[in-house]
Amino acid sequence: MSQETSRNIGPIVLLGPPGAGKGTQSKRIMEHYLIPQVSTGDILRYNVAQGTDLGLAAKAVMARGELVSDDLVCNMVLERLRQPDCKRGYILDGFPRTAAQAGWLDALLDSEFFDNTRPTRAWPIVIRLDVDYNKLLLRITGRRSCPACGRIYNVHFQLPRTDEICDFDGSKLVSRNDDRLEVIQPRLAAYQEQTRPVADYYERTGRLICVNGDQPMDEVTKQIYHIIEDRRA
Repeated sequence: MSQETSRNIGPIVLLGPPGAGKGTQSKRIMEHYLIPQVSTGDILRYNVAQGTDLGLAAKAVMARGELVSDDLVCNMVLERLRQPDCKRGYILDGFPRTAAQAGWLDALLDSEFFDNTRPTRAWPIVIRLDVDYNKLLLRITGRRSCPACGRIYNVHFQLPRTDEICDFDGSKLVSRNDDRLEVIQPRLAAYQEQTRPVADYYERTGRLICVNGDQPMDEVTKQIYHIIEDRRA
């Protein structure tokens, strides 16, 4: 497909557990529609590094070993969404993490970002990538990456030509500490506990669309594009 540079795409929320392919699909959406990814992690680091009022408040909270509050996170997100590059649309990464944040986003889009000349509100397009649990474990624990070029392999699904060696630059592949089984199982459990209320919120409003993330990567991308085109038609 050719790149889309004129139509409003609006907000896109990708949900899914670690290893479901959100990062890959987000990058493809960004490149195809030329819209930015709005990452709460990036926003938080930026505000802390720049010493903004929000950043200083968040830094003090984190120094006490506490979680940054919804109010602080939402205010940072608000400032980011007001930037010109978000005018046509954006992909939200790591937000909303709670049902309260999802409700806040809806209220924001309804009040500040809703153009009354349009017949319908630009509600977020919410897509959840569903992956079989056992396949998810194989995806994550089998993942190997090249420290030089960043290419990703998998010892179960996508082997390099030479064992543990990158096909492109000959670097020895490495596995991330976060990809170990004893680390990933608690992460998956935490995802289910924390994110399920967000999915339930969007399901209650009839806006949750599920995509089978076990399909080949290109097929998942094709379905996501179709959903975006259908919702923004």
